[in-house]
Amino acid sequence: MESKIRKLHQDLSSQKISCEELVQGKLDELKINAQNSANFLLNDYAIEKARKVDEKIKKGEKINLLEGIPFGVKDVFLLQEQIASASSDFLKKYKSPYTATAIQKLIDAGAIPIVKENCDSFGHGSTNENSIFGAVKNANNENLVSGGSSGGSAVNVAKEYTVFSIGGDTGGSIRQPAGFNNVYGLKPSYGRVSRFGIMAYASSTDCVGPIASSTEDIAIVMNIISGKDTKDQTTFESNDINLSEKINPQSITVGYYTEFIENEGLNPKIKSDFLNVLEQLKKNNVKVKPLNFPNTEALVSTYYAVVMAETASNLARLDGSMYGNRIEADNLKESYLITRSENFTEESKRRIVGGNQVLSQGHSDDIYIKARKIRTVLTNNINDDLKQVDILISPLSPSNPPEIGNSLKNPMEMYLSDIYTVGFSLAELPTLTAPIGTDTGIQITSSKAQEELILKFTNLLNELI
Repeated sequence: MESKIRKLHQDLSSQKISCEELVQGKLDELKINAQNSANFLLNDYAIEKARKVDEKIKKGEKINLLEGIPFGVKDVFLLQEQIASASSDFLKKYKSPYTATAIQKLIDAGAIPIVKENCDSFGHGSTNENSIFGAVKNANNENLVSGGSSGGSAVNVAKEYTVFSIGGDTGGSIRQPAGFNNVYGLKPSYGRVSRFGIMAYASSTDCVGPIASSTEDIAIVMNIISGKDTKDQTTFESNDINLSEKINPQSITVGYYTEFIENEGLNPKIKSDFLNVLEQLKKNNVKVKPLNFPNTEALVSTYYAVVMAETASNLARLDGSMYGNRIEADNLKESYLITRSENFTEESKRRIVGGNQVLSQGHSDDIYIKARKIRTVLTNNINDDLKQVDILISPLSPSNPPEIGNSLKNPMEMYLSDIYTVGFSLAELPTLTAPIGTDTGIQITSSKAQEELILKFTNLLNELI
């Protein structure tokens, strides 16, 4: 698909459209949108920046590629002097004291944030129904969930309310809503993009990444937001992504896990469509290699043991004393208790309680420490497989998006829907969801820092399928 960023850049540079008209049009669409994808519109902030871009163009000055391009921000990112609610009662009036590194880099490049986007509260969910602002509705069918937790971000891109959006992915929260709404969503390698200024869910798997309507737009945004950040010691330097050269189909080996395909919970049509993708690759002389993943049953349990422990630790800071909505009681202890009880959603409380359980004395060795050891084994297995193949492809989800309300009745079913995404999060690997092949797209993974290869392979898939 054509790059929307480049097209709008040309339109702005040639004065075919003014930046103020562009931004105001997007804000107007967001205001009346039926998907419930926007928490807060940044009207005055965005229009002021748009007018400055127009002034620059009228003076005959050149603008950067991203200058004047409106984008969305998941409401777990900090943007100075703007509300960052995390779709929670706890922080519904909290104003950010500073701006997240990834968002600041985009602003420095001239892009204009126009909306804080609806998400599962604190990122806790796979359907974007766990939000105090209500469920985000799927871009293609308003009766279905949008996917979570970055559902608002994916829907806004799919409906063209934003040109791109910045989401957060802990175990699939960019990739799954991207697939459910038929757009591209990239979870970068852990550490490629700074996490500074995003509210931590699980610090060892949280990643910041883009959602867009083309691979080129994903690459453009990634080249801006990637890189070392002294405020995040997990970050590393990375080369720019260049998609100008194509991949020779005969030069690449693609792997897939047979256990993923033979999973009894996999929707038959998704399975059939995925197998058809493999056949199309073979017909076009791409080497396809079946692989074994002997520990699939451990994926979800390992992931949730680790991330629930981390989120319980990260959210311990929220007690109404320094951050958020404080509820007074007869004494300090009671105030803490009622503040946390009333301000967290049921799903957040479920994960905090679960995390405290796995970290508690008598359980941490049996659950949390064991989960960390299994994580190492799973990571080593995947990395060993990537020595045999260049690319791994897999389904995104075992099923199509459920109807709104169904997942809330069965949280365990929601957790199990993450079976195909969480392993690559635990292994810290770059993974893209592309709207290709199946109704919910295909997940494409490679070795750490190989985002360019993933995007080039995606372009090849678009040509072959």
